[in-house]
Amino acid sequence: MQSFTLRRQLLLAGLLGCTLLLGACDRNTPPSFHGNDVTGASIGKDFRLTDPDGKERTLADFRGKVVAVFFGYTQCPDVCPTALSRAVEVKRLLGKDDAERLQVVFITVDPERDTPEVLKAYTAAFDPTFLGLYGTPERTAETARSFAAMYRKVPTGSSYSMDHTASSYIYDPQGRLRLQLAHALGAQEYAADIRTLLKSR
Repeated sequence: MQSFTLRRQLLLAGLLGCTLLLGACDRNTPPSFHGNDVTGASIGKDFRLTDPDGKERTLADFRGKVVAVFFGYTQCPDVCPTALSRAVEVKRLLGKDDAERLQVVFITVDPERDTPEVLKAYTAAFDPTFLGLYGTPERTAETARSFAAMYRKVPTGSSYSMDHTASSYIYDPQGRLRLQLAHALGAQEYAADIRTLLKSR
């Protein structure tokens, strides 16, 4: 009888130990994302660009929010409108409170044509809180390189288009680059990953 009781106590102790161990693992397990986790990467440490009102902007301006950075240009025929339309849907999926903690930043790779007035009208057509940023051609190239983002001018008749990286770069509320989200992902996946970051510490 004592042997049975002892075995039972040992079994219960083992189960309790496993439960505690699993609980500890849960706390230490990094969050799962739909996008590419780039936490700790050396890219995208910051940017220093100008908004349409002439104010210089850096990541520090958005501390406390998740920041979604996208490179594009206003005459983009498909990728950019799709990305910004998806961002509108992401805000809807997040709900009012969480949506207010998301800042969408659109960095133009075509500062020659994307004047402050054009840039402001373009982003506002999707959402008045979306912020377009621009720099000199040299500053634009420097910023893109810091993100390992690509863009190039492609002649089209008497004008040109721009090939460019279509991924979005996502920062957590502490200003750390955490994710690179592929253009192929949908609004549901974007919203889920952003919601996870909003809960992170």
